Amino acid sequence: MPIDKELLEILACPKCKGAIRYDAQRDGLICDACRLLYEIRDNIPVMLIDEAKRLDELEEQK
Repeated sequence: MPIDKELLEILACPKCKGAIRYDAQRDGLICDACRLLYEIRDNIPVMLIDEAKRLDELEEQK
């Protein structure tokens, strides 16, 4: 389920405070600057740095 547009506008990466974008394929929010994926669980974005997944590692798994 896509994240609410208004919520997406106010959310920021907790690590760098930069912009994030929704990725429907991975069902999460991505910070391109930090190369992190914040998963969405039960329609709630998990915006914890320790819970984020590194995009580099996810791409290696493919």
